[in-house]
Amino acid sequence: MLPPELPPLPALTRAEAELIDRYLDVVDLLGRINPAHHGDTYRGLRAAQALVGKATALRDALTLMHNRGENELHAPTLARALRVLDGERRTARVTLPPRSDS
Repeated sequence: MLPPELPPLPALTRAEAELIDRYLDVVDLLGRINPAHHGDTYRGLRAAQALVGKATALRDALTLMHNRGENELHAPTLARALRVLDGERRTARVTLPPRSDS
């Protein structure tokens, strides 16, 4: 039996798709660095080192959009794309986990 199909990605410009991909790259690394989650310092260190390059790529994607005249982010469309790409789970790693009162 095949797994259920994911909803299709919304129509994005190439620059918007690049922005989403680079944003999720940064989010994934920040999730690995988050000191509120279990992990070792070496894993966080490696993620922090990689973050510099990924943040530069994110800046470049935004610069490209701006230079092409794409001066406005279409938040509902981009949010749909993030949801299709598992953005809710991935960004949850950046926040604090729920408080455990034990």
